[in-house]
Amino acid sequence: MAAPARRLATLDDLLEAEREGVACEIVDGELVQKAMSDHEHGGVKFVISGYLADPFNRRGGGGRPGGWWLANEVDIAFDAENVLRPDVAGWRRDRVAVMPREWPTTVTPDWVCEVLSASTARRDLGTKRDTYHRARVGHYWVVDRNSRVLLVYRWTEVGYALVLTGGETDTVHAEPFGAVGIYVGRLFGLDEPDEAPG
Repeated sequence: MAAPARRLATLDDLLEAEREGVACEIVDGELVQKAMSDHEHGGVKFVISGYLADPFNRRGGGGRPGGWWLANEVDIAFDAENVLRPDVAGWRRDRVAVMPREWPTTVTPDWVCEVLSASTARRDLGTKRDTYHRARVGHYWVVDRNSRVLLVYRWTEVGYALVLTGGETDTVHAEPFGAVGIYVGRLFGLDEPDEAPG
């Protein structure tokens, strides 16, 4: 006797979870709860957004490179079985003239960043990374809180290539945002070496 067909999660399931106050994604057809955001996890997203928002989340000019739409925790439908919510995502304005507004958006981002949690690391480095690659997301950043590193990947035909590993004492210029330096330690609550205590 054949096993019953697996029921795939739907957008209605995702909406119902939201109404119940549970942040979820659809990953390979399954409704999966996102990790609870602790102080450190939320802090990493805040610091990354802080580094990138002012110089990049605009048209450009005034000495700032601009050229991006940036957002935290946006639901993105990559295909029928994968509606993912990256921690931070960005779309190039030269490709996407108007910030995506529909829910979930079907406009593939040009960059995503995931902050690893114990309960999500396997998905972030496996299934979700594979989905991003199939969708041709050009740049994938991973913040590994255990190892205290920023991993920067670039899309290639055969998979993501690791192009930069930044440790907590490093200041990096990470593509596609290489115009600004990011002190990796700030992601983990460290002050930059030249910052005097106030």
